[in-house]
Amino acid sequence: MHFSSVGLIAKTGSEQVLESLRRVQKFLKSQAVDIVLEADSAEMLGVEGSTCALAAMGDCCDLVIAVGGDGNILGAARALAPAGIPILGINRGRLGFLADVSPDEIEIQVGAVLKGDFATEDHFLLEGEVTGREEMHSALNEVLIHTASMPRMVEFDLFINDEEVYTQHSDGLIISTPTGSTAYALSAGGPIMHPSLDAVVLVPMFPHTLTSRPLVIPGDFEMKVQVASPGDVEARVSFDSQVEFNIQAGDELVVRKIKTPLKLIHPPGHSFYDVCRSKLDWASRVGDKQNGDG
Repeated sequence: MHFSSVGLIAKTGSEQVLESLRRVQKFLKSQAVDIVLEADSAEMLGVEGSTCALAAMGDCCDLVIAVGGDGNILGAARALAPAGIPILGINRGRLGFLADVSPDEIEIQVGAVLKGDFATEDHFLLEGEVTGREEMHSALNEVLIHTASMPRMVEFDLFINDEEVYTQHSDGLIISTPTGSTAYALSAGGPIMHPSLDAVVLVPMFPHTLTSRPLVIPGDFEMKVQVASPGDVEARVSFDSQVEFNIQAGDELVVRKIKTPLKLIHPPGHSFYDVCRSKLDWASRVGDKQNGDG
């Protein structure tokens, strides 16, 4: 795959991000690649030229490079996944599960990608809508429904493919993709899922029962959550913690898989298990310990 037009987007308000953004831009110029800057990123750089709104980048780019953290990719994914435009992430955040290019190796790793030495990984998104609202929202990590009036619990009924599953009193429910299984769902006790799995995990948040555990279901199943709490207890819905709003008793949240996945590009040598070891502080390899490094 040849990339002739590359879009650049960046998290605003960070000197470290700006430093890496300048470095990427300089390298792409040296490779005679057409550069399309997202409008806010162009303002960060203080340059004029070919700019494009994020939502329109799918029409003018072969590849988008996102400089920042995983949150930056979450926002880009929702805008670009429908267009099938691949994203390469340069990590200037805290973890970097999705943005895995090291800022110290920009020229080496971006150069390898431009030469065709990379792996493409599909990550599906979820979409959700609430009855009575003419709005559809998407999430790469998770859709979350939780109480909006802590520390009170919310009561809801869960249905999967219109089949009743349970009624639950809890702080909420996390509906997570495999991508999101290493994010908020992991903190709530959910399993780590390989990104290639076509599955969704439902993780209850502090349920009022000792027997409620995470439930893994096929990715193409439709989930329906009906809020059953009395009128004085509000619930809140969140999509990747970036779009949030309150819903009332009697409202219904419907969540399903989006058919068009996000295409995430990884540089040479990427391994999901290496990422887990480095980001989640898993034990070192046996050989490393024998060499005195563990």
